Amino acid sequence: MANGFSFRRSDFADDFLFGVATSAYQIEGASFGGAGPSHWDTFAATPGNTKNAEDGAVACDHYHRYETDLDLIAGANLDTYRFSTSWARVMPDGRTVNPEGLDFYDRLTDAMLARGIKPMLTLHHWDMPAALADEGGWRNRAITDHFATFAGHVIDRIGDRMYASGTFNEPWCIGWLSHFLGQHAPGLRDIRATARAMHHVLVAHGKTVDVLRAAGQDNVGIYLNFEPAEPANGDDGDAEAALTYHAIYNEWFLGALFKKRYPRRALAGLEPHLPDGWHDDMELIARPIDWLGINNYTRKLIARAADAPWPSLEEVPGPLPKTDMGWEISPESFAWLLSWIAESHTGDLPLIVSENGMANPDTLIDGRVDDAARIAYLQAHIDAMKGVIEEGVPIKGYTVWSLLDNYEWALGYGKRFGIVHVDYDTLERTPKASWHALRDALARG
Repeated sequence: MANGFSFRRSDFADDFLFGVATSAYQIEGASFGGAGPSHWDTFAATPGNTKNAEDGAVACDHYHRYETDLDLIAGANLDTYRFSTSWARVMPDGRTVNPEGLDFYDRLTDAMLARGIKPMLTLHHWDMPAALADEGGWRNRAITDHFATFAGHVIDRIGDRMYASGTFNEPWCIGWLSHFLGQHAPGLRDIRATARAMHHVLVAHGKTVDVLRAAGQDNVGIYLNFEPAEPANGDDGDAEAALTYHAIYNEWFLGALFKKRYPRRALAGLEPHLPDGWHDDMELIARPIDWLGINNYTRKLIARAADAPWPSLEEVPGPLPKTDMGWEISPESFAWLLSWIAESHTGDLPLIVSENGMANPDTLIDGRVDDAARIAYLQAHIDAMKGVIEEGVPIKGYTVWSLLDNYEWALGYGKRFGIVHVDYDTLERTPKASWHALRDALARG
């Protein structure tokens, strides 16, 4: 179908949910509504950390324009909106509740329901109050109690209207990308900090699941990101490096959540730096959940880095077509991943594709954005997912990243993931061809 999707809502089960996702810091505007400084504000204020020194102070001004944005979600015939709460908005100093912050999420929730949109909560999508970062952030075990307290305040206000409640988005990014690679706030390159962050975020998850259960939540999960890893070449060194990458990226969090253990290949480098008594936390970490969210965009080719310390690996550019992020487009890897997660860890647990999409160099011409490449990307991945569902993998939903072009973290505003174009000078929204195609494919009747 030219300029459209070949799938239809009727190709899926009646209870299959299509949705769209955003995150608070990327769209809301961190300078509004009494929000306190977050460690992303301070990271962005440090020269060289973000492209053009850009930050989320205004972002897409969703804080004031949420009604318009929710109209776009409803207008595309989407079922769910996966949104996140800003910790620094709700508790500006990490300890004291800001009533304006909770009031905003209360209004946002009611506005979703008024449009027939099911709210899917992400409690944490990377922004932490700077005051808690000052105390060590995810390196400090005390953060796990601070986070559970924050989650309790949020769920006490809006939990009664949530379709689903998730604890964290992409713990790998919170732990590894931010503390080992140093590419996200707090921008550290420290293996001891990494090991503790990788563990403490899971402890916070377990404590928060207990808080959510005590508050009566019965549809609780977490959103993990995955990248299938393949050896760059056929030699044993590259194969071992790919397995190490797989252990760190794909198995660390799954193993803890579903098997009460960390993978051996990842422990080889991280165990000496884990906090004392970490074994005793595994029961807490593995509290039962009701679904798992799966975020995936690409695969990675991995080669051995012979002269480097553990993990002794490097990413190698692959031969497949790439998105504007330079990420390979591989729906085949996506299909493999969905099957592998179910077969190796989750079994019959419901799975939700909670992020999938692409950055594309979209241009607004005569009031239109023709993002045919995004339509092709989404179609290929939906087709791959449909094939896996037909093989029996219990996938219950598919979520596009993202609703809006937005602040892409350290990359600033240069990468456009949205199905809706945002003019960053005027903040005007323009639905792209992909938005129109989704509206048509998901129409009921």
